[in-house]
Order: sequence, then C-alpha cells, then structure tokens
Amino acid sequence: MELTPRLRLMNWLVRQGLTGLPENDLLRGFCERCRAAGMPLSRAIVFIDTLHPIFEGRGFRWNDGESNEADIFEYGSTSTGEASQTWRRSAFYHMLENGHDEIVIDLADTSHDFSMIGELAEKGHKHFAAFVHRFGEAGTIGEMDCFYSYYTTRRSDGFDENHLAALRDLVPVLGLAIKSAAQVEIARTLGRVYLGRDTAEQVLRGRMQRGITEKIKAVLWYSDVRGSTAISERIGPDEIIPFLNDYAQASIDAIHDAGGEVLKLIGDGVLAMFTGENVAGAKRAALRAEHRFRHNIRVLNDRRENEGRPTTTAYVGLHVGQVFYGNIGSEDRLDFTVVGPAVNEVSRIASMCASVDRELLTSTDFRTGLDAAGRNYLVSTGRFVLRGIGHAQDLYTLDPAVAADEVVGGKYECYLAS
Repeated sequence: MELTPRLRLMNWLVRQGLTGLPENDLLRGFCERCRAAGMPLSRAIVFIDTLHPIFEGRGFRWNDGESNEADIFEYGSTSTGEASQTWRRSAFYHMLENGHDEIVIDLADTSHDFSMIGELAEKGHKHFAAFVHRFGEAGTIGEMDCFYSYYTTRRSDGFDENHLAALRDLVPVLGLAIKSAAQVEIARTLGRVYLGRDTAEQVLRGRMQRGITEKIKAVLWYSDVRGSTAISERIGPDEIIPFLNDYAQASIDAIHDAGGEVLKLIGDGVLAMFTGENVAGAKRAALRAEHRFRHNIRVLNDRRENEGRPTTTAYVGLHVGQVFYGNIGSEDRLDFTVVGPAVNEVSRIASMCASVDRELLTSTDFRTGLDAAGRNYLVSTGRFVLRGIGHAQDLYTLDPAVAADEVVGGKYECYLAS
C-alpha cells in the first residue's frame, strides 16, 4: 500500500473515530479500504478488554467472504477453565509473556502450537500477522490495557514487507479509534450498572449540575428482603453477598422487564419508579413487575433449596406521588435520584408488610386511578397512620383469593398483560 492511500485511511479512521462509528463498522471499513488499496486481507480480528460486570472484553471480526460467525463477540474471564487454557496457547499470550509487539507466522509452518493457527491454515489462509499495542498507565482503565489484533491473507506468498509496513502504520490508528468507541461503551455500561438505565442516559446527556431537577409524578416501588438480617447472621460470610445478589437480581429483572427504572439499592432494599404519560399504565406496570417478582422468587427458591441454601421472600410497597428527580448532593459528590415525601411514604408502606403479614401493600393513592378491574383485585388490610406521615390511610393488598388461585394465564395475569 502506497503512502497516499495509507494517509487517506488514517484520516478516515480519525474522522470516524471522532464521529463515534461502532467498532465493528470501523473494522469492516478499515479492511475493505485496505483491500481496495491493494492489501490482500482475508480475515481480521480485534479485541479489547473492558469494564463490565459479566464480560472481560469485546471483540470484532471481519472475513473476506460469507461467514456464519458474528462480527461482534464478548468473552468472559480468561483466568480459569478452558478459556484460560485457550488463552495461554494463543499467540497474544506468547507475545505478552515475551515482550513482543508483533509476530508474523507462515501458516504452512506446522511447528507453531498456538491455538487457532491450524484452523486458519485449514480454511485457506496463508499468512498471519498479530499485533499487541500496549496502553500507558494514564490510558489504562481496569483490565483495558492493550489493543489486540491479527490479520491473515490468502495470498500464496503471504504478506510482503510493504503490506506489513502498512499494517504497522495503520493498526495503531485503528486501535485508537476502537479504544475511543470502547471507552464510550464503558461509560454507558458503568452508568447503567451503577446509576440505572434512564438515569445514566440523563447524566451522559450532560445533566450533571447540582440542583438540576424536574418535578414528575411517578409510581414508586420499594422492596425489602424478608428476614435478611437474621439469615445473614446464620450463614457464612462468603454466603451473604451471593444471598443478597440472588434476591436483588430477582427484583431488578422484574422491574426492568416491566419497564421500570431502578434508582437505588439500599442494603437489601430496592427503590424504583415507573413513569409514563398514562399514570394508570405505570401503576399496572408496577403490578406486573410485582407479579413477575413473585415468579422469580419461586424459581430462585426452588434452585436454592436444591442447593441446600437458605431461602426467603420479600415485601413490596407501591405508592404514587410527586417527586423531584435529578441531581442532589455536594459539588463533588452528586446522586441522581428521586426525593420527596412520597419516597419516604413508599418505604414506610413496605415496612408495614410484616405488621399485617402481607407481601404486597399499596397506598390508597396507588389504588385510586386504577380501572375497576384493577381496584377489585386489591382489598383493604385496614387503616393506618404511618410513622412520620401526618395522615391515616387504607393500605391495600392483592386479594388473597386471587393470590391463592392464580396460575399462569389466569385472569389476574391476563389483566396485567392487557
């Protein structure tokens, strides 16, 4: 590849990196432009570690023909099991261990025992060039400290020196563009994991000033794991976090599936909200989430019982009211959350579940505004004055007859789905 097309491709990578082109599109555009400029690429894979609660990193593929391989893949931990053995047999591991930045292999040479080399040769690839571009300390985020890539050709004589020189010039620019896109994805992932989905989008759109809030009407959810303190005292320290995680997962999955937004994890409690132009629809979504939560708990408890581990259930309080949603805190430590009397009230409602021996309680305001069918499913447990709340109100629960008779596809479930 001559100097002029190299410069054009570098400029394209920089421009697309600045515009935020996704990583798989960056790789495809790079490979297609290389081929158009005379470099006979047949396959390319790039990957980079990331910050994610499940995946260790993400990778991207390109092939010169039709393939049933996905152009994006995610990989888990390479520190244990079969994945560790595969990683330790890779050319990249060899390069890291020996301080190499580049390795070029003639695929006809069977003396190499690296993973994937034999498979590439069987598919007609003739030459393999791999690169590791290390980041500096200031450019490292967690395990994201290298950009890995390899390229193959079907050309019978393999890559010549001009091809390799072009790759040495171009791959670092590709790596910089992909790293830029990966950092944006890391920001989104961290935001979703630690702030919540809608809250993360608000923050990433620039809503970061202290005191910037909006007044909204929201359906509020507060759930609390039943007897978690007593159970935590009975089980070993290494079991406490898995126990809390299991029941948090059950509630968060249910809330997200119903379109709710998890705002905060408070010990073993979950604060969430449901919003929309139609408040009645948001109320039904909250009931749908509670119904799904019970299903999740049953499945979870079956699994934990089979494993000989302690089980429990949870209390849920539902309320509706005006809240302030936005940035609250100091200049250097903000929390994007909801505040207001309604937030305090929903937690008090949830805490009343134990007193009346019900797993679900809703406020009068929550029940009001449901359609007639919805109101009929909720029955009063009595009239109460909640601690710190200056008025008495009826608290409602799901009709015990409905709860006892409800099966998959039953009337209540059909109501929630309508």
